Amino acid sequence: MKQRFSSLDVKVIAHELSTTLVSLRVSNIYDLSSKILLFKFAKPEVKRQLLLDSGFRCHLTDFARTTAAAPSVFVQKLRKALKTRRVTAVSQIGTDRIIEIRFSDGKYRLYLEFFASGNVILTDSDLKILTLLRNVPEGEGQEPQRPGLTYSLENRLNYGGIPELTKERLRDALQTTIKKAAASATAGKKIKKKPGDELRKGLVTTINELPPILIDHSMKVTGFDSTTPPTAVLESEGLLDHLLKSLNEARKIVQEVTSSDSCKGYILAKIKPVAESTKQDGVEGDRQKESPLYEDFHPFLPRQFEEDPSYTVLTFNNFNKMVDEFFSSVEGQKLESRLSEREAAAKRKLDATKAEHAKRIEGLQTVQQLNIRKANAIEANVERVQEAMDAVNGLIQQGMDWEDIGKLVDRERRRNNPVASIIIPPLKLHENTITVLLGEAEDDEEEEDDDDDVSDADTVASYDSGYADDTLTVDIDLGLSPYANARGYYGEKKMAAVKEQKTMLQSETALKSAEQKIAAELKKGLKQEKPVLQPIRKQLWFEKFTWFISSDGYLVLGGKDAQQNEMLYRRYLKKGDVYVHADLHGAPSIVIKNSPSTPDAPIPPSTLSQAGSLAVCASSAWDSKAGMGAWWVNADQVSKSAPSGEFLGTGSFMVRGKKNFLPPAQLLLGLGLMFRISEESKAKHVKHRLYDLPETVSDKQTSTAAASEAAPETGGDDNAETYESDSEGSATDTQEDAEPKENPLQPTDRRDDDLEPPEQTEESLPVQGISSLAVSGEARTAAASESSQKQHAEVDDEQEDESPEGEAEVDSAPLTTADSSTPAASSGKSTPQPQKKGQQPKRGQRGKAKKIAAKYKDQDDEDRAAIEALIGSAAGRQKAEAEAKAKEEREAQHAATLERRRAQHQKQQRETAEHEEVRKMMLEEGIETLDAEEAASLTPLDSLVGNPLPGDEILEVVAVCAPYSALGKCKYKVKMQPGAQKKGKAVKEILEAWKAAATKKGVVDEKSEDKEKMWPREVELFKALKPEEVINIVPVGKLRVMLGGGAGGSGGDAKGKGGHKSGGGSSNRGKKR
Repeated sequence: MKQRFSSLDVKVIAHELSTTLVSLRVSNIYDLSSKILLFKFAKPEVKRQLLLDSGFRCHLTDFARTTAAAPSVFVQKLRKALKTRRVTAVSQIGTDRIIEIRFSDGKYRLYLEFFASGNVILTDSDLKILTLLRNVPEGEGQEPQRPGLTYSLENRLNYGGIPELTKERLRDALQTTIKKAAASATAGKKIKKKPGDELRKGLVTTINELPPILIDHSMKVTGFDSTTPPTAVLESEGLLDHLLKSLNEARKIVQEVTSSDSCKGYILAKIKPVAESTKQDGVEGDRQKESPLYEDFHPFLPRQFEEDPSYTVLTFNNFNKMVDEFFSSVEGQKLESRLSEREAAAKRKLDATKAEHAKRIEGLQTVQQLNIRKANAIEANVERVQEAMDAVNGLIQQGMDWEDIGKLVDRERRRNNPVASIIIPPLKLHENTITVLLGEAEDDEEEEDDDDDVSDADTVASYDSGYADDTLTVDIDLGLSPYANARGYYGEKKMAAVKEQKTMLQSETALKSAEQKIAAELKKGLKQEKPVLQPIRKQLWFEKFTWFISSDGYLVLGGKDAQQNEMLYRRYLKKGDVYVHADLHGAPSIVIKNSPSTPDAPIPPSTLSQAGSLAVCASSAWDSKAGMGAWWVNADQVSKSAPSGEFLGTGSFMVRGKKNFLPPAQLLLGLGLMFRISEESKAKHVKHRLYDLPETVSDKQTSTAAASEAAPETGGDDNAETYESDSEGSATDTQEDAEPKENPLQPTDRRDDDLEPPEQTEESLPVQGISSLAVSGEARTAAASESSQKQHAEVDDEQEDESPEGEAEVDSAPLTTADSSTPAASSGKSTPQPQKKGQQPKRGQRGKAKKIAAKYKDQDDEDRAAIEALIGSAAGRQKAEAEAKAKEEREAQHAATLERRRAQHQKQQRETAEHEEVRKMMLEEGIETLDAEEAASLTPLDSLVGNPLPGDEILEVVAVCAPYSALGKCKYKVKMQPGAQKKGKAVKEILEAWKAAATKKGVVDEKSEDKEKMWPREVELFKALKPEEVINIVPVGKLRVMLGGGAGGSGGDAKGKGGHKSGGGSSNRGKKR
């Protein structure tokens, strides 16, 4: 099996990476193991993952892999230098197996080596090594590599360029090959070579830009005999020309594979042999029989393998994808084998424990049967036992030595003494016992099992002599009668029976404990092992929002922040859609997407209620546990055009007309799983989406009537103009577009509507007259500065309350300061004012002026300046002039800033007005402006199902968080309420509960037919779910999980799904977490 890149593979990979990675930025770097790194590159709407196995491979991957818990020191240095850097070039160094990746126009360079043990080296623009994966000592033909040294490129293969392939170069290569072979033969070295392989080996080492497999292929294509010796080729001009033609064909193939942006790839595979045990597994055996075993891959199809029938060729249009498929398949097989080995080891350990307990119980049962047989044998041979006991006791009473007694018994047995013939040596006189050979009772012989080979090591001694199979050796106590000995054996049987019962009781407890211990060890071991590779799931276009599919089949979208609220309005709120919001802090903007085919059809009340529940649950009402009602309006009632003089921040909108209030929402969310099925399986779910069915006029009337009944509380401000902010939900109502309608339930709003027009009339009167008044520069600057600061704060802060009353105060500030400009100016620093014409001078001033004029009549300006500089009076005047000049510069700069902000504000207002005009026209004409991908993805909602049907091909699993009432069709769902548990811990608890339920007996339906049970494909998919992905879809911070009390039980009633089966009553029985 091929494990590392050739020089041609490196060339093709570098060529494809140069077209894929250039202009992308490094988003992060991870280490999967000590030698495998994962680079993540990204730019808007594009993400790529580069897998690097040092010394072996480097390719883009479409599979998700588990990264290390903490980055290594090398990865930390790479992150510090390369994170957020842009890739500017990817190339191969000469024809060597080295790839160079340049970042920031060569400021940093990353060299990937794929020969020997491999290496990853980061250098600066001067090729000074900053960090590297492993230090390389100096050796034969290898320069040392460590931080601080210079990375050398001159000694790389063909770094200066590939030499031209000529007949002279080929002749020199053949001569070099012949000399090397002669030198090896002279030295007596034994070189392992295949017959006729000398020419190919020599060409590989001398013409090193071509790999050996390519040389073989070109020889096959051109018909050159590869077994020809080099000397024969050198002697024949015809063979030399033929060989040159073959090598030129090889170089032509190299140019062809790199001529386009992507290169084809070919995997050579063999059919995997099926084991006998697998063949008996039915369907599973068929699946494994069809799976190929990957052997080799190339960027071209070698002729020698194309003609081999034992190989199957798999063609890919992209070399990167082919390499990813090849190595990921091999890696996945290794991971699966490791996981199965751990599970098999745990099963063997558990089986050994069970076998040990069963053997212990079986031994006690055998002891009971043996004791009964011994007691029965003694009772059936009482006379013979008594005779043997009397004989031995008599000899002992005579004072005979124990050894002599044994010899006497042996001698009498050889004489066929009937008494001595049943006594089995050796005699255990030190224990006051003898062993006798007794025949069993006739009734016991009929019930005899094959248990004669079992003997009690403590009480029974085997005697290898020619006795019959129906005899039994029994130990007899010489101090007791035969019946007393039988009673003793009966007592031992009772003791063994009691011990057996205790052992069985303890065995159950011990087995449970052993199972738990082994399961814990297996779980710990599986955590250490990396999970089986899963393809990276491409998210659907609406998954960036808070989303769910209502029980009626409508797509509901909600913004996660102010920017997403703005995006929902600008890009996705179209004709026929419904805008849902709640007057609560933090409530998101909710958009219900109507059917594109029938945009005028009314939205069902249940969908409106579920969307309102999401708006309330995602607001501050969740933490305060105070439920309130939301409201909804049509798409044409929402706009971005603010009243004159006001500004709408990001995520804030104006709502005009009647708001339809919904009943108070229940603070109840659910976390469920939806499965994406294939296009072929969608036909079974025709009625899964309500809006795909044709709707008649009567249905529309019924829906309208139901909607009017479901929303009895509607706002009285039928012709109100409302300004909405998504964070605060503040609103003020003004009269517009309709006649006023009284509502006794909302007297405050009605009174505000009545008072607003007079205020506007009063404010409009002084505007015309004040324009001719002279307002002082300082007062005007202060008022403009105050107004600008307030407006700037409202633009920047998206979560602040932007009420129109505040705007009115800001707009009226210049008007109110105009009348009081003179006192405001005089309250500051006093400045001398020139005397007005026609005013009489004070007494004495005229004479004093005459004296001063006569005194300084001969003084010119230069003399006056010199005198002022001498006495120091000019310093104060110059300082005052400098301060005045600086003040004027500050005021001019401030005025320029205000003018720039005013121009930006006016530009944004013009753009908003243009967008509103275009949007209004599009709403009237029903024009869609979605991207091609988004427009194509609006219809495949049918592929998302909550409860797959038997026979469906399940492709992916998608987690969804929605109001619990919208998850009625989901097979896997969990109820969530306001609580104190963090959502991260809660999500992990839910996923672990589903995984644990899947391991229980009787929960998983292996045939995937019972819809109430788990299916193997479902278990495989939700086990691969990452908690981080599921956590991001939960719109609340803290919650309480309500797991079903019967999760994971046996039977068919929705086992192990953590949910509640409808009609079963289990929804009221929950366990607080």
